[in-house]
Amino acid sequence: MKTRRKPLGTLNAIGGRIAEIRISKRIKQKDFIARLQAKDMDINPSSYSKLEGQTRKISDLEIIVIAKMLGVAVQDLFRE
Repeated sequence: MKTRRKPLGTLNAIGGRIAEIRISKRIKQKDFIARLQAKDMDINPSSYSKLEGQTRKISDLEIIVIAKMLGVAVQDLFRE
């Protein structure tokens, strides 16, 4: 697994948490992107990487789909 080269950005608050959960479930990023695309989510690898790196904003619909695909509640994506 690659380590993040840059620190997390500030354009969303949950990208790092999404990455943590995805990694804990041993899902490769490319496989997760394929699952999202299969659910009609219009996202490419670059955009998804930016999402996890918190260098792009995330929509409410993306949050809902990602939470469902990870098998967690939406509130689990937000840190306390």
